[in-house]
Amino acid sequence: MIDCYKILGVRPEATLSEIKKAYREKVKNLHPDTALSSDAGSAKNNEEFNNVVQAYRVLSDARQRSIFDESFFVKVKKTYGDSKSFNYYDWLKERDDEESRAKFIFYTLMHQKEDEAVAEFKRMQMNHADFSLKKWFSREDFMDLGYILAEELVIRSEYYDAMILLEQIIKMEYSYQYFYIFFPDVLAFTLNILKKNIDGVIPDELALDVYERALDLNFGKKEDAFFLRKMSEEYRRLGDFSTSEICLREAEKIF
Repeated sequence: MIDCYKILGVRPEATLSEIKKAYREKVKNLHPDTALSSDAGSAKNNEEFNNVVQAYRVLSDARQRSIFDESFFVKVKKTYGDSKSFNYYDWLKERDDEESRAKFIFYTLMHQKEDEAVAEFKRMQMNHADFSLKKWFSREDFMDLGYILAEELVIRSEYYDAMILLEQIIKMEYSYQYFYIFFPDVLAFTLNILKKNIDGVIPDELALDVYERALDLNFGKKEDAFFLRKMSEEYRRLGDFSTSEICLREAEKIF
């Protein structure tokens, strides 16, 4: 197995932009049409060029890079000594860049460390306003693992964070089908949270945010009217009676 990081000359924790920059520089120096060296077009040069292209394809794809990281680094000996002593969990845990933290969350989630996964997700959400799991994974991996994480969040009564994840997953499904026959279960799970675990459970401001987001999830007129009535109640509790009345009238128009 080739060392993709070594071939591109980047660190294992390199960002995607760093990987792209290194790739462009390597290709410029090795491509037969642009290389200035006398080796341009030679068998050795072509092999190096192909390795650079292969390394970039792996590291520029979130899913392939994640697979490579887990399969390759257990074999690393130069830096970490005997491969048996290398621990991918510890390797991720020591890094504080956003990509490593995202991978740490899903890695612990899938290795019977659900409490740790949820705690780290909550910490990143609290300390980094722009933190996003879907940024670092393929669409399919994010949808699968994001849904599992949402379930774990619900188990721990972290309903708002669960809804933010579910909203992203549902919108992804609408743009391109992935769950197919399983999708009604995703919708039912989400709707159950909206009806039983938001009003009176989380702060009014957060509840308003959740119900507003729910209006964009295509649950249907009956459910949209329900969300608007709940929004009316939330605004009334917050003392905004005029907006409360507007929401109530909109609910009556819909259903």
